[in-house]
Amino acid sequence: MSAAEYLSWEPEQLERHEFSCGEVYATAGGSPRHNALSAAVTIELGLALRGGKCRVLSADQRIVARDGEHYVYADASVVCGTLELAPGTDVLANPGVIVEVLSKRTEAYDRGLKWESYRELESVSDYLLLSQTAPRIEHYRREASGEWHYRVVPAGGRVTLTNGATITVDAVYSGAFELDGE
Repeated sequence: MSAAEYLSWEPEQLERHEFSCGEVYATAGGSPRHNALSAAVTIELGLALRGGKCRVLSADQRIVARDGEHYVYADASVVCGTLELAPGTDVLANPGVIVEVLSKRTEAYDRGLKWESYRELESVSDYLLLSQTAPRIEHYRREASGEWHYRVVPAGGRVTLTNGATITVDAVYSGAFELDGE
């Protein structure tokens, strides 16, 4: 399937699909813990960014990871300023913050091809990876030099994004381990 065919086909589907170099992959739903973490980080980001020029987008927002080659869904994303879409589509072209909740099935992809593609987007300033096995957020932050800084933030810690917003690990993980996960 070509990228153009995918971009016109995907919005008509009942399930979500990602596209990579001509291949289409169905995305499966997550565990209750995965879904709760995705919702919690979306809420916490929304609260941290309230009243400013940034907007949090849910897991239903498709993202241009590599134009013409790779289109994905993240568990949450943030856009600051003007939201830009790929021409003629509803696909986000300028995410600033991208969040992925890790699972056994997707961890290699989230740390591999997805992360490689996200790093190439000039708009991306922060990439957050949320563990399902411990209260831990891995934070990749793009410095002014363009270099990426990596930090693991455990329970009791705070993640401060490039845009100044701060979320706490404990708030994101509150009640998450009462739910089934991976």
